[in-house]
Amino acid sequence: MSIRYRPPQPRSSGYITAEGARRLRAELDQLWTVERPRVTQEVADAAAQGDRSENAEYIYGKRRLREIDRRVRFLSKRLDDITVVDEPPSDRSRVFFGAWITVEDEDGDAARYRIVGADELDTESGHISIDSPVARALLGKREGDEVLVHRPKGSAMITIVQVSYDAPGPP
Repeated sequence: MSIRYRPPQPRSSGYITAEGARRLRAELDQLWTVERPRVTQEVADAAAQGDRSENAEYIYGKRRLREIDRRVRFLSKRLDDITVVDEPPSDRSRVFFGAWITVEDEDGDAARYRIVGADELDTESGHISIDSPVARALLGKREGDEVLVHRPKGSAMITIVQVSYDAPGPP
């Protein structure tokens, strides 16, 4: 028996926004009620064709079922273990989980981020994980604060221009 080494991973925060939780539940529901029954039927149809050892549809279908089951287990456990943050904090002037933050760097370049859970990470839409160096540096700060951020590509001084807990409109 071979044991595969997995380097230790830092535990991600146990927080998720209400929208993120809805997306995870929708994915779980889609996998369980639509994808899995469809793939199960495909595997049954492929198995009915006879020799399973050389039946690519059967082999692929079984592999896909294992992938679906693995993802269903992960999503079920994750949804049980996370805390949904659906209310803004009482002090809306500070940066906390779920905040939209507009920052400006030393060169005057602006960026807009939302601090979300690790499961919601999406850099294209500006969603950064609460566990990221940028988010950790911003937590608890206010508009006007200057923050030194230690990023993988180097340190940078950024200024918090705006903190909001309302979804911004289109740019």
